[in-house]
Amino acid sequence: MHTPTSVRVRASGFLREAVAEFLAFGLKEVASCLFAGGFFLVLVVSTQLPPLPIPRYDLILIAAIVLQILLVVSKLETLDELKTICLFHVLGFALEVFKTHPAIGSWSYPEPGYTKLFGVPLYSGFMYAAVASYMIQAWRWFGLELTRAPDARLSVLLAAGVYLNFFTHHWLPDLRWWLAAALALLFARTRVHFTPWRWRLSMPVPLSFCLIGFFIWVAENIATFYGAWMYPDQHAGWRVVHTGKISSWLLLASVTFVIVADLKHYRAKRRAVKAA
Repeated sequence: MHTPTSVRVRASGFLREAVAEFLAFGLKEVASCLFAGGFFLVLVVSTQLPPLPIPRYDLILIAAIVLQILLVVSKLETLDELKTICLFHVLGFALEVFKTHPAIGSWSYPEPGYTKLFGVPLYSGFMYAAVASYMIQAWRWFGLELTRAPDARLSVLLAAGVYLNFFTHHWLPDLRWWLAAALALLFARTRVHFTPWRWRLSMPVPLSFCLIGFFIWVAENIATFYGAWMYPDQHAGWRVVHTGKISSWLLLASVTFVIVADLKHYRAKRRAVKAA
């Protein structure tokens, strides 16, 4: 039988461990956000600088490239991971070119720049790469592991459908909620396991999509406030990005997660074959 004193001691010990796990979780999240945090710091600083010989968009691009090189040189990112991040550059830039086309006009980049292609500054690809970089870093820092993951062929097919819907919903019915429901069903039994410090914890994968989508929306508000891009209703002055964008970022997070998870799985199998 436990005495009141022993119960208090155990509760106090549990609380200390919980606080330690929470602090470790925060530190690892910061480490996982090195590129994303550095990129947003560049955005903020670029708005406070005096007039420079080059446009601000070009300065952001140069700073982002330097930041990416530093992560690889310091071995915080491997060349293999850099290849994955470059894939998101391509996917993101293609989406940017489409969304900023005058016929679509979802958002715009009104400032001048030498490194703009089809009206889109090349640094825009780094915003999508920042999400991929976060997931890759988190995978390493937290020792992420999936259990009861769906068939990779199904998840890739669904991720492709999500990505294509960002284009097709301008002419065809918007399937985002149907796709979100399909994601929830496909990953309903899948859990992602992670270790902040000593405790091995887990959460449902659909919940992780929601959390990542929400925090990207928060980051989007910061980015638009500092002029990374501009929505049509922000031309007269900055205002909070519509909460409906959270669903878009949730779906984008799912695409990123599926690609990173499948590439991690493929590379693990490849290493196992080589070792055998």
